[in-house]
Amino acid sequence: MSRTTNKFSPEVRARAVRMVLDNEGQHGSRWQSVMSIAAKIGCAPQTLNHWIKKAEVDGGKRPGVSSEMSHRMKALERENRELRQARDPA
Repeated sequence: MSRTTNKFSPEVRARAVRMVLDNEGQHGSRWQSVMSIAAKIGCAPQTLNHWIKKAEVDGGKRPGVSSEMSHRMKALERENRELRQARDPA
């Protein structure tokens, strides 16, 4: 599984999301707003749309698993894996 590097800081991501949500009324649709802001910050519109959806989940405006809960689940899964390996060395 390949991992991509985070080219944009959390501050830039949050600002881009705010810009889309604040300027949504100035465009015909949310997607047009996303495309406009994505071009300005230099990311793919799909990426910015993903950031928006994630922010909505984290803010409770959209159903889903929050970032905090996702990080916690990954940490617990990692801990379980390490405990299994320590218990049953192969």
